[in-house]
Amino acid sequence: MSTSKISAAILPPATLGLLGGGQLGRFFVGAAHELGYRVTVLDPDPHSPAGKIADEHIVAVYEDKAALERLTQTCAAVTTEFENVPAAALSYLAKFIPVRPSAEAVAICQNRSAEKRFLKLNGFPHAPYADIVRATDLDAVGANLLPGILKAARFGYDGKGQVRVANLDDARLAFAQFNGEPCVLERLMPLECELSVVLARDSSGAVQCFPVAQNQHRHGILDITTVPADVAASLQTKAKEIAEGIAQKMHYIGTMAVEFFVVAGELFVNEMAPRPHNSGHYTIDACITNQYEQQVRALCNLPLGDASAHSAAVMVNLLGDLWYIRDAHHSHEPDWHKLLSVPNLKLHLYGKHHARPGRKMGHFTVIGNDVDEIRQLVLAIRRQLGLEDG
Repeated sequence: MSTSKISAAILPPATLGLLGGGQLGRFFVGAAHELGYRVTVLDPDPHSPAGKIADEHIVAVYEDKAALERLTQTCAAVTTEFENVPAAALSYLAKFIPVRPSAEAVAICQNRSAEKRFLKLNGFPHAPYADIVRATDLDAVGANLLPGILKAARFGYDGKGQVRVANLDDARLAFAQFNGEPCVLERLMPLECELSVVLARDSSGAVQCFPVAQNQHRHGILDITTVPADVAASLQTKAKEIAEGIAQKMHYIGTMAVEFFVVAGELFVNEMAPRPHNSGHYTIDACITNQYEQQVRALCNLPLGDASAHSAAVMVNLLGDLWYIRDAHHSHEPDWHKLLSVPNLKLHLYGKHHARPGRKMGHFTVIGNDVDEIRQLVLAIRRQLGLEDG
């Protein structure tokens, strides 16, 4: 692909391709439509949230040759909404049209072992770890990694594919349960809090970082995101510097997220996501340019927008459990009036066809000037919905 082709802006009404049809893709489609683009979604789920609102939805697996050829023939560029799209599919598409982020960057982020190796080789702070490819690898594990967390190297998200282990016997049992899948054993860190930085980087290397978010998880799934984060300004600056450094080392183009643990006042990179992020949902309502518009801009070689926040914000995930609060055996639509009655609350439902416990069905964000006041309001709203305090 020539340099001139790479650097040329892709302007509306061009068609953009998207691999993946979940809620992150749905927001991408909306952002692209607002800017005047058409979008073709490739996703095997005929009910995918993004596919429902796309101009075209190709219902096929990501490696389907005919589907990939359809994208190369009709799309000006392609991106992805989740990291488990096969890197081989991205590599194939990149032979014909721009693919951002690159297959190489996605491959690093979709494999925990490759991700840890990238962090280690480039000097970014991370928790001590060991690759566990076979059971005998556990024999060489030092005491400094226990207690720890054994994580499958592939296809882990929202707390799935990981088990806490107190000792080597636990680790051996957990590894056996992964049926020989390569794993990473990571030391269990005494967390003070968790942070994330969502940023966008364009093809010229320009970067825009969104404000640092502070995150709380419940059962391994993001529960609440608060902006601004309640940590020292110097720590927030350092987090942005590390995230930007990671993007530069990867030659990343697009929107990405870097998650951090804060331990004894120090930052440790937990994970990278080569896409917009759940903890960046607040940018839709609280920032001048949201993370999805940035994804479109980076993909199309447009100048990045201003990532500054105009409001403080608290975002709350709405899981399928909410549909079963009144009846554990049958789903019931929640009383949305309780949310829609709050003037500074923004409700976003993803259009998923079936609610089930643990499934992300939507979120709401409350914005304002005082983050402490917002937080108290959010806790009151959660109690009205029957949710536990965050």
